[in-house]
Amino acid sequence: MSTRPETGTFGWFDLTVEDAESVRDFYKEVVGWTSSPLSMGDYDDYVMATPDGTPVSGVCHARGTNKGLPAQWLLYVNVDDIEASRSACERRGGSLLTPVKHMKGQGSYCVIQDPAGAVMALFQPE
Repeated sequence: MSTRPETGTFGWFDLTVEDAESVRDFYKEVVGWTSSPLSMGDYDDYVMATPDGTPVSGVCHARGTNKGLPAQWLLYVNVDDIEASRSACERRGGSLLTPVKHMKGQGSYCVIQDPAGAVMALFQPE
């Protein structure tokens, strides 16, 4: 039995950069994370994990679905209804930086920007 993450909690952290290999190696040495490749088709992004193997974040290339995202840590917040949250974002003066995207077997997400300019992702788990 899987447990659905609590709404409003942080569920994941990604960092999108031009050179994911160098940044991956930086965090491996600086904070002691390990990494596993995650195939994106013609290149790999990386799942970063604690020394015991617990996944904690991703280090991603600024390509494909991540093209155009700023080089900053992107926080994913769990929501109950991605479409309702997306709509509320726009209604409250925020903007959508990506359309809602679906990850088979995991859920749906989109990247938003609040009225002050801060960026985060909304994630509706399956």
